Amino acid sequence: MKSFILGIINRFKPADDTPPEIRRARQLIAAIDAGGIPLDPARITRIAEDMGLEVSKKARLEVTVERIRVALKRA
Repeated sequence: MKSFILGIINRFKPADDTPPEIRRARQLIAAIDAGGIPLDPARITRIAEDMGLEVSKKARLEVTVERIRVALKRA
């Protein structure tokens, strides 16, 4: 029984130990680089804020994405 529970826990456990906000930012940048267009500016702002960036409500989406890229290079 114990191995069954550990198997379920390991299945949902992330493969790496990076913080979730860094993982989400990497997924966002990978999707954009693959040709995706971000449709939810609030989601991108949330990701940036979770990474500790201060984002103005008037900031253009492209500027916020670029700031996320720079923050990921530092991480």
